[in-house]
Amino acid sequence: MVVFALASVNSRKMLRSVIYLLFVLLGIAGIYFLIDFNFLAAIQLTVYAGGIIVLIIFSVLLVHHIEMELELANRPIQLLAGFSCLIGLGVFLATIYSHKFNVADTAITTTAADIGMGLLSYEAGGFILPFEVISVLLLAAMIGAIVIAKGSWKPEVKSPNREDGSINK
Repeated sequence: MVVFALASVNSRKMLRSVIYLLFVLLGIAGIYFLIDFNFLAAIQLTVYAGGIIVLIIFSVLLVHHIEMELELANRPIQLLAGFSCLIGLGVFLATIYSHKFNVADTAITTTAADIGMGLLSYEAGGFILPFEVISVLLLAAMIGAIVIAKGSWKPEVKSPNREDGSINK
């Protein structure tokens, strides 16, 4: 996964970079399966590895930049980005190692049916409104993708017919 993540960041071809990202997301789903988080792994596969990557590939193909070369940042920007990443990694590791994480005493098993009822519930703590808003947003994105794919639409203007039946040109 680390190799594919580095290849995704360092690849100059956009489509290859997206494919490498797909392998990273599939690897994350594999880790979720290994630690027995089956529902989270299924969500990872369907939403990220399935939906998001397909959306990115379609956008790359729709705008006809499949062989687009990504520009390389100059050396000072690369060094600044690397330094910022090292600072972020240091803050992350300091935070993780400075807190003691306790294992919960009671294990509550959540089933897929419980999650589904929570997503589609109207009561307090239910997520039906965000669920519907996201579905409208995805519908708008799909309509936008279709409009972009069709290109500019200009109605064809036909000239009126002459009296003798021939068409004006």
